[in-house]
Amino acid sequence: MRIFVAGAAGALGIRLVPLLVSRGHDVVGTTRHAGKADEVRALGAQPAVVDALDGDQVLAAVAHAQPDIVVHELTALSGPPDLRNVDRYFAATNRLRTKGLDVLLEAARAVGARRIVAQSFTGWPNARTGGAVKTEDDPLDPHPAAATRETHAAIRHVDETMAGARGIEGVSLRYGVFYGPGNALGKDGIMVEMIRKRRLPLVGGGTGVWSFVHIDDAALATALAVEGAGTAGVYNIVDDEPAPVHEWLPYLAAQVDAKPPMRLPAWLVRPLIGEPGVLAMTAIRGSSNAKARGELGWQPRYASWRDGFREGLG
Repeated sequence: MRIFVAGAAGALGIRLVPLLVSRGHDVVGTTRHAGKADEVRALGAQPAVVDALDGDQVLAAVAHAQPDIVVHELTALSGPPDLRNVDRYFAATNRLRTKGLDVLLEAARAVGARRIVAQSFTGWPNARTGGAVKTEDDPLDPHPAAATRETHAAIRHVDETMAGARGIEGVSLRYGVFYGPGNALGKDGIMVEMIRKRRLPLVGGGTGVWSFVHIDDAALATALAVEGAGTAGVYNIVDDEPAPVHEWLPYLAAQVDAKPPMRLPAWLVRPLIGEPGVLAMTAIRGSSNAKARGELGWQPRYASWRDGFREGLG
């Protein structure tokens, strides 16, 4: 098939494009910067230099590519995560999740593409009530923390736009927290460096439940969705073992030869990491991958973050 990947030079794109090429697909990959065109070409794709928020540019690039499938993997993240103000950190990415997705969807429809697959996120957007593990049918948080509302709305936009797409199959992949080469939770990543310097404490009881996925397992799930596995709709792309912070954080520290994380009360760290950070450490819920396993036929190499943190950080 001919596949158009918007965001080919991003964290997931650089793992996805070579995988698609190895599976026999013809890939066109976008980058915003002309200087990265050779990087996209080295991945095995034909590069297209495009401003993802410019509707005319996107339509021209998609029309030239004439893809069967369009993939949205557009992000714009840099620097250490800002747990205190998530909306500020994700501001540019949120524009790509909203306007960028709408522009790409319009172009995909215009050229008669069969399916569009878009990057979403699961974990902290889940409702913080009820059970510790949520499915795709469970509601998102109706009252997100103030500093996360714009990001929460952008994620909801992706899910609802894909689920309600007309004239094309829309698939929203809610990825868990990425780890592995090239990521903040990678061998030399920003978050791992924070753990080594004991700058990522265990807050309160560490009862917030996180869902992880290795970057290569996320790429495989995406390839399966691209190739037509599963129906239109929303899928959680996470491993088999949602885990509270008090389990995964000390374990990860041990795997990277760091001292155990400090234990600090929520009231003490709230001025530093804000309400979103405190909730992430103490109250968020994880996600189930049963639908992705059953409908996409996805079998992650790292079914548990325990194996992944030990063997797959990079």
